[in-house]
Amino acid sequence: MIANDAQITDHGERALPDESPLLMNRHEVSEPGHRLTPNQQTVWFTLRTFVAQLFVFMVTASLSTYGIREMYLVLNTNAITSLQMVFLVLFSINFLWVTFAFSQALLGFLLHLKPRLIKENETEPDFKTAVLLPIYNEDPLRIRATIEAMSADLIATAPGKYAFFILSDTNRADAWIAEEQTFLDLINNSQPQCPVYYRRRHQNSERKAGNIGDWVQRWGGDYEAMIVLDADSIMSAKSMVTLSRRLAGAPGVGLIQTLPTLVFANTLYSRLQQFANQCFGPIYAEGLSAWHGLSSNFWGHNAIIRTKAFAESCHLPILSGKAPFGGHVLSHDFIEAALLRRAGWGVRFDTDIEASFEEAPPSLIDVMIRDRRWCQGNLQHSAFMFARGFSLPTRLHLLSGVMSYLSAIFWLALIMVGLAIAVQAAFIRPEYFANPSLFPTWPVFDSERALSLFVVSMAIVLAPKAFGWFAALINIPRCLQFGGPILLTLSTLLEMVMSALYAPILMVSQFGVVLSIFRGKDSGWMPQSRDDGALSWMSVMRAHLGHTVFGVALALTALSLSTELFYWLLPITIGLMLSIPLSWLSGGARRTKWIKTVGLLRAPEEKKPVNILVKVKENEANLPHLRHIHPFSRLVNNPLLLKWHLAQLPDVGEQKPTFYAPRIIAEWKLNHAESLPQLESWLEPAEVIALLSNADYLQKLKIIGN
Repeated sequence: MIANDAQITDHGERALPDESPLLMNRHEVSEPGHRLTPNQQTVWFTLRTFVAQLFVFMVTASLSTYGIREMYLVLNTNAITSLQMVFLVLFSINFLWVTFAFSQALLGFLLHLKPRLIKENETEPDFKTAVLLPIYNEDPLRIRATIEAMSADLIATAPGKYAFFILSDTNRADAWIAEEQTFLDLINNSQPQCPVYYRRRHQNSERKAGNIGDWVQRWGGDYEAMIVLDADSIMSAKSMVTLSRRLAGAPGVGLIQTLPTLVFANTLYSRLQQFANQCFGPIYAEGLSAWHGLSSNFWGHNAIIRTKAFAESCHLPILSGKAPFGGHVLSHDFIEAALLRRAGWGVRFDTDIEASFEEAPPSLIDVMIRDRRWCQGNLQHSAFMFARGFSLPTRLHLLSGVMSYLSAIFWLALIMVGLAIAVQAAFIRPEYFANPSLFPTWPVFDSERALSLFVVSMAIVLAPKAFGWFAALINIPRCLQFGGPILLTLSTLLEMVMSALYAPILMVSQFGVVLSIFRGKDSGWMPQSRDDGALSWMSVMRAHLGHTVFGVALALTALSLSTELFYWLLPITIGLMLSIPLSWLSGGARRTKWIKTVGLLRAPEEKKPVNILVKVKENEANLPHLRHIHPFSRLVNNPLLLKWHLAQLPDVGEQKPTFYAPRIIAEWKLNHAESLPQLESWLEPAEVIALLSNADYLQKLKIIGN
């Protein structure tokens, strides 16, 4: 074992510092809440937060009241049928959700037009900050390129103040040994001014939350703060130093979240997300930050956390019941922010910290796969929404997470009920005297009022994009970074059109995801795709055949009822009917290369590259690609790597032997194999892991390999 911050000079030593444990007691879903301490916020900050919350509430309430009242008048001026009442309820839920999002964007837009009045307090920290990179079956070359760039930046900016920890939960044998081979030189050559450490968990319980928790409980005592990154996160030294200074200047704050900027997009779908993130995102984020105050949220990465506050507050409860709703909390970040706030720590969202980056999923199908995991995690949050101790903003965060997926149910239900009303009007004779009355109940539909409400609804939906476009347009330097006013406008229109086409596909996909979760299917834990998402036509057809058939059926049903209804539903049905070519176009860097060539969907970083991003790309280009070989061959052919790998294995000398079938079977195959290729062909994945985890087996492996 080596001392803290000591440079590793011997390939046989462990890649970790001495442990400095922090206790983490597991918490319950319901516990008493604590108020924020008085020194956490000034009177002006408190007043500003209250006014922002009041603004959001008043705008949401006013617009929702107007929309729901208008829809009621649209449906019937005499009496409303039971089916129409269902339609009205569904419309009310959806309209309330849309106006809530609009009110936050409007608040952000108004704040964005004026200079920033409050500058967050910053103090030079007297503590060290750990930079944590949890990884799970990732490309190690990308991780190494990023760490090399960030650590060099930190050595030049704040030497001796930061240390990197690569926290691996990788469970594939080939990825595990490839990680070690890639990181060996990085760790051995790291400087004492910013050391790099590596730890792989041999049992990845509780997923990413357990990964971070394991680090806190073993090394958290030496670091007052930790910056949590994702596998695709990049931050400049200036941003990380600013985070540390702001945390030091706010002793009652437990977490500060930055606004990550999407970069490196090279496919149609990722470029759409990147443009929306950079053009519209800052407006919405500024509104969120204003009304959140010190009860903000956490997105799991690109944030700084006070380590002791996290240890005291954030050991997640285990939910009762079985997966998908029970067991370990999947979407841990929302709940960790909620637990920090419940314990009396402020959680802040600072949108003005620049050079905080991440990457977007490359294709529509990759988003659908990610949604499966996120949806299950967000629906789990329903267990916390009415639990004891949480503040109102926290409950709204949890509700927003749940509604981000349940809204697909409500939107699709609204469409189907509306279609049912049209079918009823076309084929079922109205019961004019269904209720005892001297006068008949005439079915009435106010088409003029319906058109007006539709226009208002579309304006509310599209307004946040218009806010972002206008804010970029009047900021001349930023406008030029987007390519100038013409390209900015064309990019905004293209994003609106393409997002409208992809939206119904995602709606139907999320509808199916929610249903599968309610049927008890667990999402598992799949690594996120980091390539360009290019799929064959057959793969895309298999994924979207159901969407296409549903879109065609919906369009034909509407057309059989009336031409007007067909056109009303066309914004939904056209995306579904074209889901296969749209999804195929969404991934693959070459398929829509012309968009980048003509300057559409341009990001500011493409016009004026940020130094840290340039350095990451240069590092990645200079690193040699790893050959795809079996992990046994990789170790046997590299004695230094084998020695280092053995040093990273946990000490099992004092542990009692346990029955593990893959280990026993692997040992038999190891003893009976006549050559290394034969052994490699015999073993199952779990058996390979078992051999790689045992030093005695690896010594025998050397004999077979020689």
